[in-house]
Amino acid sequence: MYYVYILASRYRGTLYVDVTNDLARRIYEHRMGPVDGFTKKYGVKVLVYFESHADVEMAIRREKLIKKWRRVMKFETIEALNPEWLDLYETLNH
Repeated sequence: MYYVYILASRYRGTLYVDVTNDLARRIYEHRMGPVDGFTKKYGVKVLVYFESHADVEMAIRREKLIKKWRRVMKFETIEALNPEWLDLYETLNH
């Protein structure tokens, strides 16, 4: 299984879109921030949206598509499934 996910720094704050095959591990890595990068620099650690795909190529295409969207469309996508911008990380099976 492959996951496209969106992290946020806060409600309607800075967003980060990526793809992974291990969502819980990858979000944990973002939270611990051992590697310098965008998410560490901007404090983007809240998992606000994710979707799963069986095919890696489809997941990558979806990630690239979402990255091209304007912020308002990303906000609408997040809020359709997570209107309160809750941290979904706690709902993942670790």
